Amino acid sequence: MIKLKTIEEIILIKKSAFLASKTLGMLAKKVKPGINTLYLDKLAESFIRDHGGIPAFLGLYNFPNTLCVSPNHQVVHGIPNLNPLSEGDILSIDCGVYMNGFYGEHAYTFEVGKVSHDIKTFLNCSKKSLYIGISNCKCGNRTGDIGYSIQSFIEKNGYHVVKNLVGHGLGKNMHEDPKIPNFGKKGKGLKLKEGLVISIEPMVNLGTSEIIFHKDGWTVSTLDKKISSHYEHNVAIVDGTPCLLSTFRYIYRELNIKSLEEDSFQNQKIHIDNI
Repeated sequence: MIKLKTIEEIILIKKSAFLASKTLGMLAKKVKPGINTLYLDKLAESFIRDHGGIPAFLGLYNFPNTLCVSPNHQVVHGIPNLNPLSEGDILSIDCGVYMNGFYGEHAYTFEVGKVSHDIKTFLNCSKKSLYIGISNCKCGNRTGDIGYSIQSFIEKNGYHVVKNLVGHGLGKNMHEDPKIPNFGKKGKGLKLKEGLVISIEPMVNLGTSEIIFHKDGWTVSTLDKKISSHYEHNVAIVDGTPCLLSTFRYIYRELNIKSLEEDSFQNQKIHIDNI
């Protein structure tokens, strides 16, 4: 069942999503060679609680930690551990927050130290596909339009989207209807309506789209052990067009990255000044 949201509810979701965004921003400079992901996890838990939120992933479906941390060929749902990161690694971090009765979540793939030009190109392409998908999140379109736009862009650049895992609706529950695949056909799927709130999250593999599920019940990695990326935004349809509820700007501020990519996805009804 699709649960469309009021402006007031969307603002509350944005508060949760922004705390997840701020948490990833806090972690941005901590992601470096020699650091272990359990350390990052503890930092994130303290930060979220100190800012009035609850770590949404901790205990959700019995997940044991605050963050999902997935290095290199891990796709998603990696469990924090004591293994140190190495120069040239990449690390996808997915963070969820529960606050004021609503969930927000956010994911970003970080470079660990200096990475190769080919990896940078791959990550930039993956992140761009996220915004291409967001641009198709508007009234009258369908979920297939979002998925098609992501898939076609990724495959045109020689990479592959994961098809076993998808985005989803978001609100009083972490995972709500509808499912938002990162693949599809134009004009197919659920019609998008005003007040819809979803997580769009391309999971993109450098090599094959095939994945394997680990015996720990959580970790997912690429079949060919080539690297994978994961970027995620929470998006609402407001006045018929996509409006971002999460932001990479806290990450960019810490890493001195200049970007205008989010500027066209803002709406004064839920402007940052309101939260």
